[in-house]
Amino acid sequence: MARTQLRLLATLSAAALLLTACGGDEEEPASDDATAGADAAGDSADGDDSAASGGSEDAAGACSPDSLETVTAGTLTLSTSEPAFEPWMVDNDPANAEGYEAAVSYAVAEQLGYEADAVEWVRNPFEATIAPGPKNFDLAINQFSITPERAGAVDFTSGYYDVRQAVVSKEGAGAADAASLADLKDSLLGAQVGTTSLASIEESIDPSNDPLIFNSNEEAKLALDNGQVDAIVVDLPTAFYLTAVEIEGGVIVGQLPLTGDAEQLGFVLDLDSPLTDCATQAVDALREDGTLDDLATEWLADVAGAPELQ
Repeated sequence: MARTQLRLLATLSAAALLLTACGGDEEEPASDDATAGADAAGDSADGDDSAASGGSEDAAGACSPDSLETVTAGTLTLSTSEPAFEPWMVDNDPANAEGYEAAVSYAVAEQLGYEADAVEWVRNPFEATIAPGPKNFDLAINQFSITPERAGAVDFTSGYYDVRQAVVSKEGAGAADAASLADLKDSLLGAQVGTTSLASIEESIDPSNDPLIFNSNEEAKLALDNGQVDAIVVDLPTAFYLTAVEIEGGVIVGQLPLTGDAEQLGFVLDLDSPLTDCATQAVDALREDGTLDDLATEWLADVAGAPELQ
């Protein structure tokens, strides 16, 4: 990944990223709500319970370009922000299918039967996308955390990414070169109070020193900047932002193993969209066959330099 590109794009999209990151630590995932919404949407779309089951030939036939009720017949219209930033999308060009979310989007389109040239992109602000009201897209992707509050205004697919916690340090700090969880055991770590970030320090690293607890990620970042801690733990989208924009010499040491119920990112659809059930089936298929994990490794761990710590 070109670090200069990352810095530029991340700067321009800071507001959208902060909105996502804030939702991450404070809100619980709503997978059940999203799934319930998907089921309801499938039922309302065609009035046929078998289509919502996802297991019959009728259901498979309903999830094809000939049957899906898209904004433009025969075309799958996707939405993201302006600009879209790395490592989620590369060069602010979602149509190149490079970057984790761009790659996932085209994988979902393929699952639904759309060739790449049948995919079109539009741009919408983050808040407008999750606001109630008609949409100019079929699916939107922009690190939208699935939350019960948002699920009252829009539909979500099932999660395409389980948000991971990441260790952030600074060049020259002792923790910056850690290559394993064991390497972090004697480091002085910090995280925001009441977050999964703080819990993951205890559960994944079990450090020798009690972690420092801060009222906010901003305070944790300042402590790292001032050398009061060796590293802090935040969710991965926040880690990308902090290291690209806010912390001079900031480095992502690595991602921590998943613990407990993960916050999830999902595609956004219009409320009660007739596409929700089919799009959810497509995401589920990509999760089950390992495609989502492979793409996360390719674009987030390998390219973006956020390896998994073991």
